Amino acid sequence: MIPPSSYLINISLGLPYHKVQITTHLLLNFLLVPNHNTVMATIKVYGNTVSTAAMRVFAALYEKDIEFEFVPVDMRAGEHKKEPIISLNPFGQIPAFEDGDLKLFESRAITQYIAHEYFDKGTQLVIRDSKKMAILSVWTEVEGQKFDPAASKLTWELGIKPLLGMPTDSAVVEEYEAKLAAVLDVYEARLAQSKYLGGDSFTLADLHHLPTIHYLIGTQSKKLFESRPHVSAWVANITARPAWNKVIAMRS
Repeated sequence: MIPPSSYLINISLGLPYHKVQITTHLLLNFLLVPNHNTVMATIKVYGNTVSTAAMRVFAALYEKDIEFEFVPVDMRAGEHKKEPIISLNPFGQIPAFEDGDLKLFESRAITQYIAHEYFDKGTQLVIRDSKKMAILSVWTEVEGQKFDPAASKLTWELGIKPLLGMPTDSAVVEEYEAKLAAVLDVYEARLAQSKYLGGDSFTLADLHHLPTIHYLIGTQSKKLFESRPHVSAWVANITARPAWNKVIAMRS
C-alpha cells in the first residue's frame, strides 16, 4: 500500500501525521483556489477627455480610487464608428467600458455599476438605505431628464462649437438659457434645504452634473449659476473635489 502524500511529508518534516494533513489541505487550497482579494480584472474606459459622458465615468472612477486604463478614441477620425468601439457600443458612441468580461455603455449606467460594485471603496456614491436611495434616485433622474437636455445644448453651443471653429447660434443659446434657468430655480430651493442634491453627502446625483457645469462656468451661462447663492455654493463645492481635478488634469 502506498502511503498518502501527507504521510510522506510527515516523514520529511518530522511533524505529527494529523498536523501534516491539515497543512497539506491548506497548501492545496492556497495553490488551487484563486485569491479574489488580490487578483482584479483590468478596467478599461474608451473615450476622450473632452467628452462630457466620458468625463462622468472618469469622475466616478477617481472618486472610488479605482485604477483604470484609458483608451483614447479620436472622434474626428471616426474611430467611434469602428472596431473595437462598435462592438462595445452598437450606437458607435463613447464612452465604452470593460471590467473583466463585463462590457457596458451609457455613462450613467456605467457610473451606477461602479458605485454599486465598488461600494466599499473610496467615496460612497450611492446609499444602502432604501428611502434615502429613493431620494437620491429622484435627483439623478432630474439631472438626466431636466438639467442635462438644456445644459448639454448650451455646452455644445458655447463650449464645443468654439473648439471646432463653428459659429454659435445665439437664438438657441437664449432659448436654452431660459430653460436651464427654470431648472436651476428648483435647484436653488432644494439646495437651500440640503447641502447636496441627493442628501447630506456627495453622490452620483451631484457627480453627474460636473462635466456640463465645467464647460458652462467658462461661458456666458455662468451667470445662471452665480446668480443663485445656494447653487453657486454647491457648484464651488463639487468642482473643487480632488477627484474632479484629476479628471481635468487628464487633458494636459
